[in-house]
Amino acid sequence: MRYELYYWPEIQGRGEFVRLALEEAGAYYIDVARGAGGVAAMTKIMNDARARHPPFAPPFLRAGKHMIAQTANILFYLGPRLGSSPREEAGRLWVHQLQLTISDFVEETHDTHHPISVSLYYEEQRAAAKRTTAEFWKERVPKFLGYFERVLTNSGGNCVLGRKLSYADLSLFQAIEGLRYAFPKRMKRFERRVPRLIALHDRIAHRPRIAAYLASERRIPFNQWGIYRYYAELDA
Repeated sequence: MRYELYYWPEIQGRGEFVRLALEEAGAYYIDVARGAGGVAAMTKIMNDARARHPPFAPPFLRAGKHMIAQTANILFYLGPRLGSSPREEAGRLWVHQLQLTISDFVEETHDTHHPISVSLYYEEQRAAAKRTTAEFWKERVPKFLGYFERVLTNSGGNCVLGRKLSYADLSLFQAIEGLRYAFPKRMKRFERRVPRLIALHDRIAHRPRIAAYLASERRIPFNQWGIYRYYAELDA
């Protein structure tokens, strides 16, 4: 199977969670919008007035005759095909449930720097961003990461499924990576509270295919246009 991933070419964003699953599996995929004419092709698909099931926004994935949108939905489809989720229903639903919770956390992380509106520049909502970030680190980070730490503790192994790596583990790796970029000081202080999560992150970073991907040009660097953005005044 050749997969075609459609996502913005300048940022990791939500597409990165899909890229990590594809890279870990050694899947054959094309990051369409990063090629010549790719953004235009992506936009054309989204704006096709005749399409019965058009994607609302990237990321979306073409897999044979299927066009699948939404990060968690794409991963739910790919999981059993890439060997990154169980084939039996209960296990698939559990990993999907975790991925949806990660998606909630990613959204709240993004909102630290854009708490009022994505249509406004950060500089237009700086005061609100400071208040939101303070609350995020006081209440939301401990709640979310504490939950995932507990899931790992109760799994009976080093991954959320126990011994077998899943796409949810890869997404947790990306969430930790993003927090380290956006809030290096805050994250350094917090990491001792979630040792299993940090150990999971470090193991994934050294998996051969992931390590090769992280060192390659395929991995888009973090920057100030994606979900995870660094503002020194928010990293008190």
